[in-house]
Amino acid sequence: MKRKLLVLGIVSTAAVLLMAQAQKKKGGDGRWNQPVGYSDTPVIPEQKWKVHDIDRPTPRQITPGALPANPPSDAIVLFDGKNLDQWTFNGKRGAAPAQWKLENGYMQVANSAGDAVTKEKFGDMQLHIEWASPLEILGNSQMRGNSGVIVMSRYEIQVLDSWENPTYADGGAGAIYGQWSPLVNAIKKRGDWNYYDIFWEAPKFEGEKLVKNPYVTVMHNGVLLHHHQKVVAPMAHRVVAPFKEHGSEEPLMLQDHNEPVRYRNIWVRKLRGYDEK
Repeated sequence: MKRKLLVLGIVSTAAVLLMAQAQKKKGGDGRWNQPVGYSDTPVIPEQKWKVHDIDRPTPRQITPGALPANPPSDAIVLFDGKNLDQWTFNGKRGAAPAQWKLENGYMQVANSAGDAVTKEKFGDMQLHIEWASPLEILGNSQMRGNSGVIVMSRYEIQVLDSWENPTYADGGAGAIYGQWSPLVNAIKKRGDWNYYDIFWEAPKFEGEKLVKNPYVTVMHNGVLLHHHQKVVAPMAHRVVAPFKEHGSEEPLMLQDHNEPVRYRNIWVRKLRGYDEK
């Protein structure tokens, strides 16, 4: 049995490599030369790993359960498939104002439209969001189905096609980008709908001084990825960025990373303390 599984694993790996070579012949634009990690980046605070460490163990992959949830009665519905009224788009590279694509109950990243930004601001919150990576494979590592749920416009829970797609561990689907890899890889097959349930505690500042880090709990397809995990820095690539003072509530952003990622069924509950009505 062990020998049979080993053979199957070798065949699967070979198939992925052959597919990658075929796609590379079609492209030639550098999308298939993406690094799967780095060794020359700074150490992440309170960890032994470097940012995007090539030697960091990648999460084991598991099979998630089935269905996401409908919004509860106290939820703020940010997207129900009908319109983009709750969102603005910040443009990209000087492009004229545009919107993401809207069809068949989902919104899809549109090149040059930029990030999708909520009109309303949020601090402590429960967020439900569903997303799907494109079926067409256009690259490898970070250039495959890349987007991100950027809480308070600064702190990213990574969106990525992590199905048979090696990349650095703190940059896969569900990672606290550049900081913490997920406990497991709970990705569904390419093109299937995934969902996140994110429970966010906002940071606190006294003047310019950070007095309480943000914390986050993340569920991916009903599977726990992070449990009340301390967020040690804002989103950044290859570096550890410093905290900078910001409001107690800030917009939610969905990242335009030049990949046609789709989103649907997005809702938020603003969280209150015990005994608050």
